[in-house]
Amino acid sequence: MTRQVKSLFVANRGEIAVRIIRAARELGLKTIQAHSLADADSLAVRLADEAVNIGPPSAAKSYLNIEAVVAAAVASGADALHPGYGFLAENARFAEAVEAAGLVFVGPTPQQIRMMGDKVSALEAAIRAGVPTVPGSKGRVETPEAAGVVVDRIGFPVMIKASAGGGGRGIRVATSRDEFDRLMPQASAEALAAFGDGGLYIEKFIASSRHVEVQVLGDGHDVVHFYERECSLQRRRQKVWEEAPAAMLPADVRAKLCQSAVDLAKAVNYRGAGTIEYLYDETTRDFYFLEMNTRIQVEHPVTEMITGFDLVREMIRVAMGEKLRMKQSDIVIRGHAIECRINAEDPTKNFMPAPGLIESLVVPGGAGVRFDSLLYQGYTVPPFYDSLLGKLIVWDEDRSAAITRMARALSELKIGGVKTTRGLHLALASDPDVQAAQFDTQFLEHWLEKHSEQCGE
Repeated sequence: MTRQVKSLFVANRGEIAVRIIRAARELGLKTIQAHSLADADSLAVRLADEAVNIGPPSAAKSYLNIEAVVAAAVASGADALHPGYGFLAENARFAEAVEAAGLVFVGPTPQQIRMMGDKVSALEAAIRAGVPTVPGSKGRVETPEAAGVVVDRIGFPVMIKASAGGGGRGIRVATSRDEFDRLMPQASAEALAAFGDGGLYIEKFIASSRHVEVQVLGDGHDVVHFYERECSLQRRRQKVWEEAPAAMLPADVRAKLCQSAVDLAKAVNYRGAGTIEYLYDETTRDFYFLEMNTRIQVEHPVTEMITGFDLVREMIRVAMGEKLRMKQSDIVIRGHAIECRINAEDPTKNFMPAPGLIESLVVPGGAGVRFDSLLYQGYTVPPFYDSLLGKLIVWDEDRSAAITRMARALSELKIGGVKTTRGLHLALASDPDVQAAQFDTQFLEHWLEKHSEQCGE
């Protein structure tokens, strides 16, 4: 059923809020930006048609406050709400509250968020859909004794993972029983603090793996995929550099991988944009389901660049009740795209956060260059939130040309007044292993031990 939507409440901040506002404007929607007191002068607030203060700087009292956000959305007269990524985007209770208040939630149903946002129930859904999974526990491990049975069966090393949430939190790798017994309580405590849920599950740790994910879009009936991205260059399980398509993926494996993602999304009648993440073993050419993110991803622009579709605009259309406007045969890969996350951090000092005044700003341009950011000259980056300033995205005809273009764009990007990770990406772009796509999920950690001094501005 099509819902009439004339105004959209943006319940997020930073570059994704700016991204949502732009997509909504192109659909002819009025935009209402939620903001904390610390974000009153943000770019999103400046761009939106209206802005509403939802609380003090602390995210717990503003962007994570379900009651405050929903009340502000209702009071604003908005017809729909977009949660972006992070904060409440994968909170089923929030989605329920939005819908109960009579607003359209731009995302999956609360039931889908609950099922696929919890890693254990998502794993069970993947098994039912016939998607390959990493050997591990069948569900949550409720006791140390139950955990011991699992590790005896699958052997070390193992990964202890939080059932709820993501972003690398609540994850530990254990190589022995003593280490496992010590790390389990730590992982549970971190998960409880981050997500309000200390539940854990266990899976085999595949050391030399690559992180590959498939972008899907569903309307509650049909599902299409937009091919895959590779996100193996990670620091502390936080993605740093992302690409589309995955350079090392054979065509036959790509077809199976993408089809498995569609099969899983169809099995739950998925609605909205989502990403299904996998580990890929390059030696055996096997892939294993990791988790599903029931939201738009930070790295969605590289997919847009190689397919030509605006994913944020399409997910708003689907939320309004429209059917998918494209068939799978309409979606083809063209060229190669790379995204570098530009954070307010000093990579030469263990990535110490570096908020502060943006004294000057030069944004790169030219063919195939895009910069999604929250920046403008004179803006003060607050210290209360994630350090992401923006995403530099480039496209070119092939991967080698895209790396060359990225190096050129990075050299043009100038952000004065704060330390950033621009130097890290310049160093990566010139690294022979990165240029040859010879890396896995452990690569960047080891690389930084030798090259962090090269990453300064």
